[in-house]
Order: sequence, then structure tokens, then C-alpha cells
Amino acid sequence: MKIALVTPYDYPYPGGVTEHIYYLDQHFRALGHDTRIIAASSTDQDVLGDHIIKVSGAVASMPFSGSKARIAIAPIVYRRVKKILQDEKFDVVHVHEPAVPILSLVVLRHSRNTINVGTFHAYRESNNPIYEWMGVFLRRTFKRLDGRIVVSAVVREYLTPYFPGNYTIIPNGIDCARFNPAHVKPIERFDDGRPNILFMGRMEDRKGFRHLMRAFPYIKQAIPDARLIVAGAFTDQEKAPFVRYARTHKLKGIHFLGYVEPAELPRYYSTATVFCAPSTGFESFGIVLLEAMAAGVPIVASNIAGYCTVLDDGVQGALVPPGDAHAIADAIIRLLRDPARRARMSQAGLHTAAQYDWDLIAQRVLDFYQQLIAQRAPLRPREPRGRKQLARVRKWMGARGARNAAAGIGNP
Repeated sequence: MKIALVTPYDYPYPGGVTEHIYYLDQHFRALGHDTRIIAASSTDQDVLGDHIIKVSGAVASMPFSGSKARIAIAPIVYRRVKKILQDEKFDVVHVHEPAVPILSLVVLRHSRNTINVGTFHAYRESNNPIYEWMGVFLRRTFKRLDGRIVVSAVVREYLTPYFPGNYTIIPNGIDCARFNPAHVKPIERFDDGRPNILFMGRMEDRKGFRHLMRAFPYIKQAIPDARLIVAGAFTDQEKAPFVRYARTHKLKGIHFLGYVEPAELPRYYSTATVFCAPSTGFESFGIVLLEAMAAGVPIVASNIAGYCTVLDDGVQGALVPPGDAHAIADAIIRLLRDPARRARMSQAGLHTAAQYDWDLIAQRVLDFYQQLIAQRAPLRPREPRGRKQLARVRKWMGARGARNAAAGIGNP
């Protein structure tokens, strides 16, 4: 099949949707399919690769679902997308985040005579003003979708009141081999026997790092040699308040590492004794939880809808009330003091992660494409307007003649 994978976000800027598309693309190509990634990108075309079609370099950061989304803003994508779709003639056009302007909406506007699929990733606990304001327009646009995918049941429950319809759950995936603890070496400078607590993420409010920071003094009181490793795509300005907090409270053993190269990411998970995900909401799925599970690391996470889809309390880790620093501290302390419990959670996590391996998830997406292709009825060629009108006149005249004959009215 010839498949277009469309993202409205800046590609390949780090993000969950970007990573999702990257792995689908890799697995589809390995299976012999012809893929193109259609995206805006602030990266030069020669860095992106031949099969990535850059429609614009104009990208702006916009608030979206509790985060900042880097999306295309140039109207020029309208003409470019129309030409791309006409030239490439895809069998399947798979749009990720179909409601995000402008690229996703433009692709659905122009994508005809093909199978259109949409995957919805985003979730929020509160109402979505964009869905409310643009509901009529989006419902009309979504009629172009032959199939709708959501990454979790909570996304489906969130979307259905706005956009009723059939949704198929196909979750995010994980490259289990990449995180396999048997083949990944820990970071040497942190591999000294001290207990390591790992946070991996941005410094956005919804990621909840401030609650882990407030929990850390209690953890240090109970386990003085505990260490907190903080990694993610955050800036010096974003980390500054937390650095001041650590200095004010004379907290030692906190390491703000910032952005971690993807190749090094599994090593940080392998270094962790416990992984903590204190997010407060807006999580449609627990991809960071799966990464920790695939690395065999027990977890302390907030008890929010998106995380509950992959983590069972007391099995792969512990769930705590969101925003509760004392509960976070207590759960981490108990895990650090109980190696046998950590070992049981590690094994349960490895088993869970294996069920989300990208080999399985990518095949489920391909099976969904085939199902939609099989269901689509052959399209009848559209008759010219004049021919259709003539057919209606002939039908009307035939019916009129039949009525006249029944009434005994003939030609003079």
C-alpha cells in the first residue's frame, strides 16, 4: 500500500504524536509498504529524509490540551497539500489529530478517492472550547473519515459527546527491544548503588514536577542518599524556580539534565530505581509508563484516567492522588525500602509492555486499513449534470405516460 502519515505538529520536534508516527512509518516500511510523512517542519528538508514531505517551515507554538503545540501556520499549505495528494495518489491517508489546525483539516478537505483514517490522541478532563466553537465545522470535516482510531478508551469517552461515531481503540506502542534491561547499560555516574528516582518530561504544569519536588524533602528525610534525576525538554528558565527551591531547602542530590538524546533515553530508565510520573491531567495514555515498564522499572504515578489505562495499582507500580506531595513521597519511600516488591512490579511491567510492542500495534493499524478497504463499496462514476437531468426527465415522462394509459388518454 501507499500510505500517507500526516501530523499537524512540527516534525521531528519531540512529542508523543511525532514518535507514534515515526514508529508506524518504520514498521510499515519494513513490511514493504510505501510511506510518506506529510508535515510542517522547522528542520531543513535535507535533514528530514526523502520520504518526508515538508509542506511548510512556518511553525508557531500554540496552547493545546494543557501543553504547547508547535503547528503549521502558513496558508500556503492549502495549495501544496492539494498538489501533493493529486500527485502521490495514496491508497490510505492517515491523519493524526484530525481536529488540529491547519494541516490536518486541509488534508481532509482535499483527500478524495482514498481511504481516510484519523487517529485522535488528545484528552482533557474539562470541556474543549475548540470543539465547542468549531463543532459544526469539525463534524462536517470528520465525515470524510472512513475510520476513526483513538489511543485509549478515555479518549473515546471524551470525544463521543462532541463527535458521535464508531471509534476503534489502537493504543500507542513501545519498542520493547530498545528498552530491554538485559541489553541496556545504566549511566555510569549514577550507577553507584544509591537509589535513583527518575522524572522524564517537560516542566509544564500538567506534568506535575512541582509536586515531586515538594515530595523530595520528605523522601530525603527517610532515605538520605536518595537521588532525583530530572530529564526532559525543558529550558534553563523553566527549571530556574526549582533550582531556587532546592537551594532554599538545602536539598542535595538533584540533577537537572535537560534534554536527553533518544539513543540515551533507555540508559536513564535502566539507571532508575523508581520512575515517577506525577502528572495532574491531560494525559490520554501512559507512554512514559510503558517505557519504564519495558525497562523493568517500578512506577509511582498519579491516579489519572490516561495512566490507569496501562498501570494497575499495586501491580506494575503504585497510583497516588494527583497533586499530593505527601502521597508521592510515601509511595516512593515504601518502594525504595522494599526490593522484593520492586522486583515483582518489574516483572509485571515487562509483561505488560510486551503487549504494546510496536510489532503488534503497527500490524493492528494495517489490519484496520485492510478492513476499511474491504468495506468500502465501489464508487459509481459521477454522471454529467446534463445527463442526470435528462434521466430524471425521461423517468418523469415515463411515469406520466403510464398514468395517461391507465386513464384511457392517448395520443390524438
